[in-house]
Amino acid sequence: MIEMGDTAEQQQHDQAQKQQSEEWQKEKEFIQFRIWRQYFGRAYLSGENAWFDLEIACNTAEKEKPIDENVESFLSPDDVNANTVPIPFSILKRDSSDCTTNEDTGFTFKEVGRLQASKGKVLCCHFSSDGKMLVSSGHDKKVMIWSMETYDYVCTTEEHSLLITDVRFKPNSALFATSSFDRSVQIWDADKPSNALVKLHGHAEQVTSVDFHPRKSDLLCSCDSNNEIRLWNVSQQVCTHTTKGATKQVRFQPRVGKLLATAVGNGINIIDVETDTLQAHLKGHTKDVRAICWDTSGKYVASISEDSARVWSPTLSGKCIHELLSNGNNFQSCTFHPGYSQLLAIGGYQTLELWNPTESNKTISVPAHMGLIAALADSPQAEVIASASHDQCVKLWK
Repeated sequence: MIEMGDTAEQQQHDQAQKQQSEEWQKEKEFIQFRIWRQYFGRAYLSGENAWFDLEIACNTAEKEKPIDENVESFLSPDDVNANTVPIPFSILKRDSSDCTTNEDTGFTFKEVGRLQASKGKVLCCHFSSDGKMLVSSGHDKKVMIWSMETYDYVCTTEEHSLLITDVRFKPNSALFATSSFDRSVQIWDADKPSNALVKLHGHAEQVTSVDFHPRKSDLLCSCDSNNEIRLWNVSQQVCTHTTKGATKQVRFQPRVGKLLATAVGNGINIIDVETDTLQAHLKGHTKDVRAICWDTSGKYVASISEDSARVWSPTLSGKCIHELLSNGNNFQSCTFHPGYSQLLAIGGYQTLELWNPTESNKTISVPAHMGLIAALADSPQAEVIASASHDQCVKLWK
């Protein structure tokens, strides 16, 4: 028979154990918080328009490093001392010398603008070289031209007959090109956007991507779903060369444009533009590559497939030096951060992933859209990233 005294004593014992367990849990959470803060600073998410702020120190005493020095951070841990600790987000270094000691110093990433005028899915976007204009397009079949000073926009009056797959500004110009499922490439003037200046025909299938050469102002590249690549002389309005090797996207190497990166199936081709020779075939993705981008130095290429993101060294070894699994996030788009060349922004379903490849699989997920993020673009001048989504919206991040 259990006495009442024994019951009270047992209750007191249970209560003490519960209190001690709660204290241990709080201590554990506090330790986890301190570890998390050490690596990632402070994050705050609030409401529908979630903003994200990493409280990261900026070493103002350190002088600006040349790009060649910055990009060395992408080297695989196998290429450096095995005891080297990967660089955490908390000590990311800026590529510019804009860092000051005021209260705004440090790495931040938050929504700074929302551009919504489309009635259909937005599939592509691109900044002008001076960062003053952004063009976006997709299922609307026409192009929205946005002022980055006022966020006002104008539309092209004329349209493609089918959806627009890609849009790219000509370097240091108001001219831009569009590619479309209607099998055409068109050239437009953002200052006089009513009708297309030039219409280039020749592709037999849906045109999936387009890009201007960074130095040869008249040279334009396009590709279609039938694996055909075309080089165009825009001034003469003629195709100067055709070859094979791209089905999804084409991107010229920044600055010099010696190389052309192309996405074809689950691989990436690196083609010498002058000699039309294949310099490297980068293979490792399980599923088809959806997007590619160069870092600002032109030494590294990032590629995105549904299941993973990869960073390659095509000019050095042609090997994959970093890989990140999507873990079901359905990766779709990518761009390197315009102010922090070590940081890759990845667009997935509703969220942006910020990945420092030197930290292996560490990412920070930022709620961004209500649908798939189809395209990302960066403006080095404004240090802004634009995200275009199936939710009919383009957002600006800084």
